[in-house]
Amino acid sequence: MLEDFITLDTPAYRVTIKDMPLETRPRERLLREGAGALTDMELLAILLRTGTATASAMELAAAILGRFGSLRALVSASAEELSDLKGVGPAKAALLQAALEIGRRIAGSGEEVRPVIRSPEDAAGLVMEEMRHLDREHFRALLLNTKNQVIAREVISIGTLNSSTVHPRELFKNAIKRNAAAVILIHNHPSGDPAPSSEDLAVTGRLVEAGRIIGIEVLDHLIIGDNRFVSFKAKGLL
Repeated sequence: MLEDFITLDTPAYRVTIKDMPLETRPRERLLREGAGALTDMELLAILLRTGTATASAMELAAAILGRFGSLRALVSASAEELSDLKGVGPAKAALLQAALEIGRRIAGSGEEVRPVIRSPEDAAGLVMEEMRHLDREHFRALLLNTKNQVIAREVISIGTLNSSTVHPRELFKNAIKRNAAAVILIHNHPSGDPAPSSEDLAVTGRLVEAGRIIGIEVLDHLIIGDNRFVSFKAKGLL
């Protein structure tokens, strides 16, 4: 029962969001890593903003998900059902319903919000936090349409500490299936130094040539280091 979860007769040790380390708080994680990195519970906690005297926003979010089972089920909950939950009330219920309705309308419109790549910084911004701390080389690609919108993010290969094997077939197979007009190559250097190696230059040359034959342009190759990157396009290496 929700009441059993958040009602206590005697004081107990509880960790509120303010007690959490700054880097693990939902709002700070969203700003640093993007909304897609957060769990359903963390997203709900941000919407709720505050908890109650006996439950933090995270605990309240967990209780709501426990009651309805999932965000999908929560979409169909009425304002009355939400506001009847202890700790929610009409104001929080209205906020939840508004946010869920926005998501439902976007999903129903058939329109997908796709990032647009206008510069190497745009591309690096999509992957930096995810790739800068990887302990092995990951070779990935952003697949773009004719408007330079990202239609897919592909993992091409995962290598060792200082190398990754990439074959043109693996890179362009899904690009062809998805009718991509162009691709941006991306891989990380676990050392943190994004300076391209001779092997990076050779691999890039082969992939650019393969793309030229197929008719899919390689717009750039980014090497991700520790919070910095190198763009082959910007360096005149492409």
